[in-house]
Amino acid sequence: MGGPDDVACTAAFTWPRVHAFRTARHHLLRPAPRGQLVRVAGAICGIQAQVMSAAELALRARVRGLRRQDVRDALWRDRSLVKTWCMRGAVHLIPSSDLSMFLGALRQPEARAVSWIVRDGLSAKGIDEAVRAIERALGDGPLRRRELADRVGQEAGAAARRWVSHSWGGVVKVACARGLVCFGPDEENEVTFVRMEDWLPGVEGLPVSDAKVRLLRRYLKAYGPAAGPDYTLWTGLTAPGVRETWGAIGSEIHLVDVGGRRAWILREDLASLRHSRGSEHVVNLLPSFDALLLGHKDKGHLVDAAHYKRVYRKAGWLSPVVLVDGRVFGVWSYHRRGEHLDIALQSFQTVTRAVREGIEAEAEDLRRFLEVRHVRIGMG
Repeated sequence: MGGPDDVACTAAFTWPRVHAFRTARHHLLRPAPRGQLVRVAGAICGIQAQVMSAAELALRARVRGLRRQDVRDALWRDRSLVKTWCMRGAVHLIPSSDLSMFLGALRQPEARAVSWIVRDGLSAKGIDEAVRAIERALGDGPLRRRELADRVGQEAGAAARRWVSHSWGGVVKVACARGLVCFGPDEENEVTFVRMEDWLPGVEGLPVSDAKVRLLRRYLKAYGPAAGPDYTLWTGLTAPGVRETWGAIGSEIHLVDVGGRRAWILREDLASLRHSRGSEHVVNLLPSFDALLLGHKDKGHLVDAAHYKRVYRKAGWLSPVVLVDGRVFGVWSYHRRGEHLDIALQSFQTVTRAVREGIEAEAEDLRRFLEVRHVRIGMG
């Protein structure tokens, strides 16, 4: 999948060169200026955000001098970022200007969510009624999930109420996928939801075929070289749908060999890939669910098999990782204790002086970002 099987590879690349290309596209070699927060979120096709603190740290790694308040201002004051369910049915932060692209391209996961709810007892008609009730309930402004469930339950019944309360999103996720609802500002550490037409008025739709092509192009710019199964897993779309979209951009992509594997890259990026050079010992402290860790089906290029389960854990959880020159070097965690930030690092390799210095620089920037006075690093 991802192009005709009989196409010959005309260029071969090593993994270090590909790592350099991808980490550069993810702004991990050279972070972007602070004012480019929204552009960075768009360039890497969104920031996974079911854990909001992890989303903030993912942006911190890519935007020089970023403050936590910058992220919150972009979401809740400027509304240049929007929080909604997106790829793989996971919560993401995406540029508001890209909303139509994501909504149009990811229709299939919404259909699967509907079929799942129907199998559990709420009919398709009941789902539509619940979605309309959600819209009406949010007409008075943001509501917390519990408040929204109570309002919908009064109008559409107990089954609808249960599916609004569902921890995985339920019919609220369906309403978001239809472009009717998105997340609003948290209230007392609880999420709220708002009507899209009130929160982001004037958002225009995009033809589905155009949206699918645009998202695939955007993905390949950040995650290329890649193949169809990578994109299928990343989006949550079906394989036949991905093949169709891949075929629609056939004249724009080029087949390459990466360490013996066939993958595709945009023709316009081929020269950039050829000239990609990674700086030695570039260290990044990436949070759980970082986008770079989720872009491909096979993770062998990122982490050795012996350490795979320490990074990609049960139930879809990912460990925060130490990235060195585009590969996972270890895992880490942090705890804030008053004015102290304690970072615990478990490395998979010997920590050289250059890597230690990189870790210390990243830890100092993390201290700045989290606004504490002191940082301590424990390496195991």
